[in-house]
Amino acid sequence: MSNKSSFNVAEARQTMLDTLTPVSGWEVVTLRAGLDRVLYREVSAPFDVPAHDNSAMDGYAVRLADLSASTASKLNIVGTAFAGNAFSGLVGAGQAVRTMTGAVLPHGADVIVAQENVLVDGDAVVVPAGQKAGQHIRRAGEDLARGKPALAAGLRLGPAEIGLLASLGISEVTVRRRLRVAFFSTGDEVASIGRPLAPGEIYDSNRYTLYGALTRLGVELIDLGVVRDDPVALEQTLSEAAAQADVILTSGGVSVGDADYVKEITGRLGDIKFWKLNIKPGRPMAFGRIGEAWLFGLPGNPVAVMVTFYQVVLAALEKMMGLSPLPERPLFKVPCVSSIAKSHGRREFPRGVLFLEHGAWKVRLAGNQGSGVLSSMSAANCFIVLPETSASIQPGDSVEVQPFAALI
Repeated sequence: MSNKSSFNVAEARQTMLDTLTPVSGWEVVTLRAGLDRVLYREVSAPFDVPAHDNSAMDGYAVRLADLSASTASKLNIVGTAFAGNAFSGLVGAGQAVRTMTGAVLPHGADVIVAQENVLVDGDAVVVPAGQKAGQHIRRAGEDLARGKPALAAGLRLGPAEIGLLASLGISEVTVRRRLRVAFFSTGDEVASIGRPLAPGEIYDSNRYTLYGALTRLGVELIDLGVVRDDPVALEQTLSEAAAQADVILTSGGVSVGDADYVKEITGRLGDIKFWKLNIKPGRPMAFGRIGEAWLFGLPGNPVAVMVTFYQVVLAALEKMMGLSPLPERPLFKVPCVSSIAKSHGRREFPRGVLFLEHGAWKVRLAGNQGSGVLSSMSAANCFIVLPETSASIQPGDSVEVQPFAALI
């Protein structure tokens, strides 16, 4: 692990990714319970999908050999093929079969002619010139070939993947066990909700923010509550967390204040690195190991917690969950209608609101940008990403934005 004391976002993230490995262990769950879980091993198709050559649209199955290249051709209709009820005969010379979407391609036919392109004349159909071999036919195995990979290990199972597995008749799926994350807040000033605040106290929002982020991520949660600025209590909680979790996630206690004991105690219990991130909001951060558990020590300000979690820690947790490849979060440029003061040398993540104006996307600041102001995080729908080399932003300047929809 690097001994470097100050990191930019990319360096911190990459250091974690280079250090961490996925958790071991797997379980078999029902297909529906597999939603949002990480696939443990590759799934191969047990049969071709589709299983047979079939019609891609309503129309008529005919032989190309019976069609004229220059004039219309008249063919006798000899039957109908339905989806789930195939035509049992053979399409012979001068014949056509009425064929519905999804129906097995009748034997002998090699062309589907769309019904809107033909003229029906009693028991015959008139097919115009210009038809092509294989048109409007879905071939067996076109989607998935028997024995070939259908889903790769390390994939998060979303609605499409669940549906694909169902199309293969698979009722159970082997998934990686859930990542176990113990989390708690620190500080004498932090109060649990449900009781009146004493002078100087604040309610513990960080634990609830992290609960929401971790729940959406799909990990197993171990909520250890609020730990006071007491070295004995903190050491006991960290030891307890390390004994039962893969990850320990803390908020507060990693700065340079006299009562910030996380730094001292974790340094004694394990191999811990403390960094200063070139980031705003969020500067102090801890990363290291206590026993078999990995520690991520986040700052105490509510918005700084969210920024460091999503910009640095999220990818590390996804790797430990076994996701492969890791998701790419899109950035795209839009004009900014707000002025933004920016310091050189650090990456900043103001909260923004993407909005559509006269058919063009733009972004504006989402209220007060203080690192303790969660209301502006709630009002935002994106981060405005200002690189280390960026100068202050003037109205009309182009900026990169990271939509929450692909992140939170």
